Amino acid sequence: MFLNAVIIIVQEILEAALLISVLLVFTYLFQKVWGKSFILKTSWVAYSIVLGVIGAALYSHYTGQVSQWFDYVGQEIVNASIHIISLFLILLLAFAVPPGNMSARLVERSRLTTICMIGIVLLAIIREGSEIMLYAGGVASQPENFTPVVFGAVIGGGIGVSAGVLLYYGLISLNAKWAFRVCLILLALISGNMGSQAVLLLTQADWLPFTPIAWNTSSILAEASIPGHLLYALIGYEATPSVLQVGFYLFGIVMIVLSPLFRKTWSSNHSLVTPV
Repeated sequence: MFLNAVIIIVQEILEAALLISVLLVFTYLFQKVWGKSFILKTSWVAYSIVLGVIGAALYSHYTGQVSQWFDYVGQEIVNASIHIISLFLILLLAFAVPPGNMSARLVERSRLTTICMIGIVLLAIIREGSEIMLYAGGVASQPENFTPVVFGAVIGGGIGVSAGVLLYYGLISLNAKWAFRVCLILLALISGNMGSQAVLLLTQADWLPFTPIAWNTSSILAEASIPGHLLYALIGYEATPSVLQVGFYLFGIVMIVLSPLFRKTWSSNHSLVTPV
C-alpha cells in the first residue's frame, strides 16, 4: 500500500506540477520579452490553486451523483469535457501571442493569457485533485492501511512538487530562446495528451466509436509499471492506444506547431525572444 500510494500521488501531482511549471516559465519569459507592457503577474497561480482545490473537493464530494448523469457515464463525460476545455485553453494560449514585440494590444493579450493560464491550472487541479481526494477517502475507510498510505502520499507529493520546482528552475536557467522551445515542446505533448484522454473517455462512454488498437507496447513497457506511470504523467503514455487516440494526440501536437507562438519561437530570426 505504501508503494502504491507513492506511485498514485506522484502520477497525479506530477501532471499538475508539470503544467504549473511550464506556465510559470511562460509568465517569466513573456515579461522578459515584452516587459511591463505585458501585464502578467505570477499571482495567477495562487488563485488557480485555491479555486482548483475547492473545485476538486466539490467534484469528489458529488462524484457519486455525477457518475449517474448521461445514463451512468457522467464521470467519463465530465472528465472528457475537462480535457477538451483544457485543450482549447492551451491552444488559445499558443495562438494569443501578440503579433510583434511592440503591440497596442499587449494589455488585452496579457489578460487573455492570464485567463487561459488560470483556467488550465484550475481544471488540472480539479481533475487530479479530485482523484487524490477520492483515493484518500477510500483509504480512510480502511484504518489498517491509513498510516502507510499517508506516509506514501506525503513522499509522493514531495516528489511531485520537487520535480515541478526543479523543472521550473531548470527551464528559466536556459536562455530565452531555448526555454521557449522546450516549454513549447512540453506544451505540445500536454496538448496531445489532453486530446487522447478525451477520446479515451468518450469512447468508454460510447459517445465515440471504438477503433482498432494502433500498437501494443505492453511487453516493452507496461502501463502498470513505475516507469509507465511516470511516462503517463509526463506525456500521456499508453501501451495500447486506439487509432482515434493517436489521431487526436497528433492533432494536439500539430495545432501547437502551427500556432504563432511556436512559429515565432522557431523562426530563423528569433524575433520573439529578442528583449524589447
